[in-house]
Amino acid sequence: MKLVQDTDGFEQCQIALMKEISQAIAVKLVEAGLQGAEMENTTADIAFSIASILDDTTGIEAADGKEVHPYLTFRLDENHLIHCGENAYTYEFLPGIFKKMFEQQAEK
Repeated sequence: MKLVQDTDGFEQCQIALMKEISQAIAVKLVEAGLQGAEMENTTADIAFSIASILDDTTGIEAADGKEVHPYLTFRLDENHLIHCGENAYTYEFLPGIFKKMFEQQAEK
């Protein structure tokens, strides 16, 4: 498998991933009975927590005491992974995702 640096492609993948995660969180919270601002704020809190883990800004320790450092890549095809040359920055896309997502929900 070849690791290919493609910042633009990587950003599009990050947006798609965080949009999907955020929507899945919101659906489950609505199913659990949350609505309105409470659902939106809880969705944001959970999504930012997940982004922090993916972006390696949350300290993670394995059972043997070693530090764990995620490095996000996306499969381009069977033989290629794309990355951006540094840690992910999924958190940067969340405000825009929430704005679109919650505006669409308000319109329904």
